[in-house]
Amino acid sequence: MIRSTKKALITGITGQDGAYLAEFLLGKGYEVHGIKRRTSLFNTDRIDHLYHDRHEAGLPFYLHHGDMTDSSSLIRIIQQVQPDELYNLAAQSHVAVSFEEPEYTADSDALGVLRLLEAIRILGLEKKTRFYQASTSELYGLVQETPQRETTPFYPRSPYAIAKIAGIEMCWAYNRQYGTQFLAVMPTNLYGPGDNYHPENSHVIPALIRRFHEAKINGSPTVTVWGSGRPRREFMYSDDMARACVFLMNLPDEKFLPLLGQDRNDGLPPIVNIGVGEDVTIRELAQMIAEVVGYEGEIVFDTTKPDGTPRKRLDVSRLALMGWQASTGLKAGLANVYADFAR
Repeated sequence: MIRSTKKALITGITGQDGAYLAEFLLGKGYEVHGIKRRTSLFNTDRIDHLYHDRHEAGLPFYLHHGDMTDSSSLIRIIQQVQPDELYNLAAQSHVAVSFEEPEYTADSDALGVLRLLEAIRILGLEKKTRFYQASTSELYGLVQETPQRETTPFYPRSPYAIAKIAGIEMCWAYNRQYGTQFLAVMPTNLYGPGDNYHPENSHVIPALIRRFHEAKINGSPTVTVWGSGRPRREFMYSDDMARACVFLMNLPDEKFLPLLGQDRNDGLPPIVNIGVGEDVTIRELAQMIAEVVGYEGEIVFDTTKPDGTPRKRLDVSRLALMGWQASTGLKAGLANVYADFAR
């Protein structure tokens, strides 16, 4: 196998998706650099198996201290690394927290993107560095059509979603003004090993895995799930997300550049939906998780709790036409996540 000598820089590398992406890129022969905030607590559990002392032989994997709210650190790191690909996965991504800390959310998720784009421009890397902006299907908010296409109008309902829209618009503006290579992607709901299983602030899959596991261990006769169970959601395994990222960033120029909206005026922003193109009801999801966990009690749906949006599923036909599709089935992915949780 011919090994790549490309350099990739990842923000948000200590997160679930960043760790998956780092490992995947290393397997492809990349030199991988990550940006980590200075904190009083160690939060590198997801990447500890990749890290090595730079004075010892090992994987070409390096961490740099920086912050999305500090331009000087971002410019310094990008200048030092000279990345061929920059993956921006860093964000304050909790919707509820974005209402509690809207200013910080805007600073990190909107202005943070601007700082990276400006660093690339100031350092003269517009033609060298391809930039990947991770967005979110939260932008569609109260969805206006199903499935959600790249042209579906945004209906943001949180400071987090609004900040993410600003990031997309800045990518588009820079592409048109400077001929840069900044692409935003719209992933569906992600899950995978190394997720956040906290009982109060985790997403639906890790929350249900923990709930059913504890019910099995404690012998509880019932598990309560919020809502009617009728809403439909789409879920994609994090490993598939990493593969899709690298696939898009390595498209040849004749396929990549038309995605960026540099010269067109058709109103289509530089966005590509990433998902599996299939959805399940929350009831079906709960039943599948119960089966994977081995819980044999009754599942009760609390209809006094809100259901949220009736259906969220992305139209991934554009990505499919480029030659990529997800490969991990939901049940197989859930089994991997439960094995990780139960370790």
